[in-house]
Amino acid sequence: MKIDILSLFPSMFEGVFGESILKKAVEKGAVEYNVTDFRQFAGNKHNSVDDYPYGGGAGMVLKPEPIFQAVRHLTEKTSYAPRVILMCPQGERFNQKKAEELAGEDHLIFICGHYEGYDERIREHLVTDEISIGDFVLTGGELGAMVVTDSVVRLLPEVLGNEESAVKDSFSSGLLEHPHYTRPADYEGMKVPEVLLSGNHAKIDDWRMKESLYRTFTRRPDLLEQMELSDQQINWLEEFKNNVE
Repeated sequence: MKIDILSLFPSMFEGVFGESILKKAVEKGAVEYNVTDFRQFAGNKHNSVDDYPYGGGAGMVLKPEPIFQAVRHLTEKTSYAPRVILMCPQGERFNQKKAEELAGEDHLIFICGHYEGYDERIREHLVTDEISIGDFVLTGGELGAMVVTDSVVRLLPEVLGNEESAVKDSFSSGLLEHPHYTRPADYEGMKVPEVLLSGNHAKIDDWRMKESLYRTFTRRPDLLEQMELSDQQINWLEEFKNNVE
């Protein structure tokens, strides 16, 4: 996968892309990152990329020229259409399903804006996706682009050491992940559940599924509204509800 980032602050990405899983993904040949300062495509002597909005109002708006020119530069030698993603508080709320969708692409381009907003022609005629990472305001799209990149890259083949890790993560199955324990089995009187020490993998799988369902029921019940549950899961849910009552 190739990931291009358009940003006025390229140095913000150096630490994130140069550490941990994102760095290892490059070393394994799974992904290539490129961060471009789109100010170089401003086309004016002051390298200005923003201007006052028509009709008046507070703040500055990113001009269309530098963004269009930067995307054209990045795609002029490609034979396929990339996904062009606008990081924007008005966009689709990002989730695991979207991460899995984007992980199937060959080329992603992220546009990170600052100031008050984007010229609307960027939305209408250039981008394929508008994404928001939550209902809050950031100083720019860079942090959001980092979050989306991290969640997508870890899904690429062979990036994680254990291929099951991504599959069993919270939200991948639709449920929150079950509790985890490691050595020692007894720490200051706080003990690991006996079933995990039993060696009975069928019982362990049942325990994990039930705990995962319970954690989702207590913390994110809204997720259950979107799921098809098995008969066993439905029975467990009834048990949880009866205990609450």
